[in-house]
Amino acid sequence: MLAYTYVEHGNFELQDKPKPVLLHDRDAIVRVTLSSICTSDLHIKHGSVPRAVPGITVGHEMVGVVEEVGAAVANVKPGDRVTVNVETFCGECFFCQNGWVNNCTDPNGGWALGCRIDGGQAEYVRVPYADQVLNKIPDSVTDEQALLVGDVLATGYWAAQISEIKTRDTVLIIGAGPTGICTLQCVRLMNPRRIIVCDRDAERLKFVRDNYPEVLTVGPEQVADLVQAYSDHGGADVVLEVAGSEETFRMAWECARPNAIVTVVALYDGPQSLPLPEMYGKNLTFKTGGVDGCNCAETLELIAAGKIDTTPLITHTYALKDIDEAYALFENRWDGVIKVAIKP
Repeated sequence: MLAYTYVEHGNFELQDKPKPVLLHDRDAIVRVTLSSICTSDLHIKHGSVPRAVPGITVGHEMVGVVEEVGAAVANVKPGDRVTVNVETFCGECFFCQNGWVNNCTDPNGGWALGCRIDGGQAEYVRVPYADQVLNKIPDSVTDEQALLVGDVLATGYWAAQISEIKTRDTVLIIGAGPTGICTLQCVRLMNPRRIIVCDRDAERLKFVRDNYPEVLTVGPEQVADLVQAYSDHGGADVVLEVAGSEETFRMAWECARPNAIVTVVALYDGPQSLPLPEMYGKNLTFKTGGVDGCNCAETLELIAAGKIDTTPLITHTYALKDIDEAYALFENRWDGVIKVAIKP
């Protein structure tokens, strides 16, 4: 089968690999019908994910059809259309029992697919812990509607949940890329009084204005002034940092009011510093880390009910044989390119 492979730092190649087989009775084999390129794939390519294993098939955001299941799998069966979670998790350890599935203690727990074990930018993928990791797609939901459920939409839903958003709040979202837009959709479900989205790219801000006209948009140069103008207590009540640069990390805590919540969703290329003397007295609460993607069933229900729609994010679709071209587009053209789908 064709599989896009992490060969070495800076080099991905489309290779011919054997079709995966069941290795454990909790595994499933899924025929991939649609996958996507994620910024985290680029982080692997550029060496920002040291735990990524050369030789693995990349890709961790996909939907497909179950081909085969292990003897212990009870929740899905061959023929089911499913989403695949970005995280594999056992469902039994201390962290899984508390909903912190990103920290599952199993050797294949957390972000494994497309990082430490073969992922889904391929014709087939082996999925460990299928009962936890696969969610059946409702008949009324298309593959395109469900594609982002297992990763960027799961991230946005998790970020909105842990941010403790109230109806009286002003919420600032920094970053209007794929994860930022998914975060925006999930924040809107909580009905805060005001939402502000900041991004440096004019096309992304136009996308927000066209699709969510009630949301205020702003560039980095004006964000501090706009937040002050639309906040009652010296800054945003909640800030979600979804962009992932040194500039945006500082922007997040500077734009927050005292005693605000700052949720850091972004994956950074390098360490960030907390200038505690400058922060002293703001009494901020930081929430950080990787997504706990254990609410995919809920987001599929929201999609089926028409409350979430991520299909406008999928702006290009490529055949798997043309994946090099798709990566070039995704990596080099941010003006209007939001999400690229790959169809085997």
